[in-house]
Amino acid sequence: MEGKARIVFPIVMAFMMSLIVSGIVTVINLGLSWEIPGEWFKAWLAAFPTAAIVALVVVTPARRLTGWIVAKIEGR
Repeated sequence: MEGKARIVFPIVMAFMMSLIVSGIVTVINLGLSWEIPGEWFKAWLAAFPTAAIVALVVVTPARRLTGWIVAKIEGR
């Protein structure tokens, strides 16, 4: 991955993952209720910036670790 994609990709992944995970955790914590949309949004507002920063910081080590794991699996 090159250029702007190196920055955009982890942010897009963080957006999608934080949206889904915060939604699931909100439903687990509240059960099905009318409060979910507002509480989900509040949870996501905290989760997304956190996830984006973490994704940008760990993307390089994660790629290296992935390469190492795959090499071990393939016997290299």
